[in-house]
Amino acid sequence: MIFRRHRPDEGDVAPLEEQTLEGEDQPSGPWDRSETSADEGDDTYLDIGGLVVRGGPDVEVQLQVDEASSALTAVVLATEDSGLELRAFAAPRNSGIWDDVRREIAAEAARYGGTATERNGEFGTELEVLVPVQTPDGQSATQPSRVVGVEGPRWLLRGSFFGVSAVSPDPNGTLEEAFRAVIVVRGDAAMMPREQLPLSMPPQLVVPAEPPVDR
Repeated sequence: MIFRRHRPDEGDVAPLEEQTLEGEDQPSGPWDRSETSADEGDDTYLDIGGLVVRGGPDVEVQLQVDEASSALTAVVLATEDSGLELRAFAAPRNSGIWDDVRREIAAEAARYGGTATERNGEFGTELEVLVPVQTPDGQSATQPSRVVGVEGPRWLLRGSFFGVSAVSPDPNGTLEEAFRAVIVVRGDAAMMPREQLPLSMPPQLVVPAEPPVDR
């Protein structure tokens, strides 16, 4: 069984119910659905199917939609100067996939002429990614991002930080706190490793159909 990685150089940790000794560090999120009910009765959380995320006055929740299929593909939490893209994937029961995913991200960055450097961060081994881009006015520039991964029971949560939070990590930052509040809902359905957990429109955002008009 895989448990979440909370700090660099930390091995697998015990389930929450086993971490009750006074004076020990308490675990922090992101969470598995089985570990928390913090979202119950809290309207700052949005249930997006495979992910439950927390917004707020300083955090805008944006949903990325595939134009061809109209399917939700990712959740973006945005502040005035930063963004955090969230995607969750199925993983095998007894092994993790973050090491392989990091290598694939690094290879993809290299194909675009960029770089990906591993470093230790709050959530374990992460990647500092730099890729060349073209600005709207046609100038060449470099886009930085910081990609983190947290593994839970049969899932991997990948977070990609952009903007200020990509180059200046802050454990007390707004988006870092929002990332720790994420709840992953893996469910019991059989899924292939690397298959993305399905997302759905939050009930708060679903517009009810208008009743038919009697004529």
